[in-house]
Amino acid sequence: MTRSKRAQRGGAGSVSQVREHTATIVVSALATLFAVTLILGTGILSAAIDPQLIEESGTFRIMLLMVSVIFILIALYVGAIVTANTFATVIAGRTRTIALFRLVGATSRYVRTRVALEGLVMGVFGAVLGFVIAEAFAAVVTTFGPQWGWLPADRVYPIFDPLALVAVVVVALTTWAAAWAGSRRVAGVSPIAATGAAVELRSDAAHGRTGRSVWALILMVLGAGLLVLGLLLGFVTPLGLFVAFIGGLVSFTGISLGAHLIMPPVLRLTGRLLGRGPTAALAAANAVRYPERSARSTIGLVIGVTLVTLFAVALDSYRSMSLIAFELDPKMGAALDDTLQITTGIFTGLVGFSAVIAAVGLVNTLSLSVLQRTRELGLLRALGFTGAQVRRMVIAESAQMTLAALGLGLVLGIFYGWVAAQTLLGSQVGLTPPSIPWPILLGVAGFGGVLAVTAAAAPARRAIRISPMAALAAD
Repeated sequence: MTRSKRAQRGGAGSVSQVREHTATIVVSALATLFAVTLILGTGILSAAIDPQLIEESGTFRIMLLMVSVIFILIALYVGAIVTANTFATVIAGRTRTIALFRLVGATSRYVRTRVALEGLVMGVFGAVLGFVIAEAFAAVVTTFGPQWGWLPADRVYPIFDPLALVAVVVVALTTWAAAWAGSRRVAGVSPIAATGAAVELRSDAAHGRTGRSVWALILMVLGAGLLVLGLLLGFVTPLGLFVAFIGGLVSFTGISLGAHLIMPPVLRLTGRLLGRGPTAALAAANAVRYPERSARSTIGLVIGVTLVTLFAVALDSYRSMSLIAFELDPKMGAALDDTLQITTGIFTGLVGFSAVIAAVGLVNTLSLSVLQRTRELGLLRALGFTGAQVRRMVIAESAQMTLAALGLGLVLGIFYGWVAAQTLLGSQVGLTPPSIPWPILLGVAGFGGVLAVTAAAAPARRAIRISPMAALAAD
């Protein structure tokens, strides 16, 4: 092989690795931007409020930080799942390279450590990028805020907080841990796999992972039991909320763990909505042929949609139930209604940031999936599929996955949100149906529609750009 060809291959490999880790950098940058902005915003808000009020209420800043920490942890949780799924997809695409490493004597731990190190490097890069953007944003707000009337002019506003550096470190370490978790499939790559390109577990093999499936079922059943117990306790005491919270956490962990069992039936259901043409049928089959790949693509968005819907439904249901409880005091009920409407908007916006992070994961996983299916797409072109048909197939796959994630996330979010409000106020108002904030849910659905088109745009263009012969010859 000539030096120029080696250089071309090396350059192509570098470009491919950058494309693989784009989502990791973006996710870590978004998580850091969110965390640092909340931390700095807490300091700026504390400085903007009357100092006497702050002095009289010594817990004000602590309470703000506690609320910020909750939303930061939510963003980190979603970001970690997205990163782990991204690296699992990367490992599937590097099967041949990893197998060659194993063939020449490299241990699975060595290869996995190298992959996790990539995650740490990308996490640090993204975290620093997010920190710089957040600091610049804080500097702009504190510089021009007093001039534009947003902030009092006679105060000194901080643009740095040591906790911001802690956030940078936490995001980088979380990315590293997620990369390590996502690379667990390295141990299953044998040297014989060097004859293939990208290896995904087929439906029968994925369902054969009995250990994971059993644990998922156990967690879902246990979580459902705790949710029911929390609802029953809620008719006696608001402390039932804590039991229901644990039940929701356990059951949703089971759903995440068993996504390879749950998502295929949901995808089949949404696949029927795409029509019966050859392109739609092939897209529907592709989405369920490899449950692990489909689960990785969709579970992050399911979590994001569930969180947004949960907070919106919980707060709206709490508002409705509180109005029932304050029927004898309309003035207090009106004041509470105004406060909760503002709170619902703020909390939904904060949690919505996690949905954006999840959306990045869906876009990237679909892009990597198309990138790793070059031969498959080339074969379709060789069999007579036109470029337009291949493009429609990729768009249909994206629409199917997005619709499935939206549907499941909305159902789970409405249920969990209602349980939260019911257990908190059930002892005062009895059994009450959930109050659904339709404008927010319609906004989530609209976001999903835009996401489906966005997620498919770049992969669809790439799918039709390569000639059939070049695709069939790809490694």
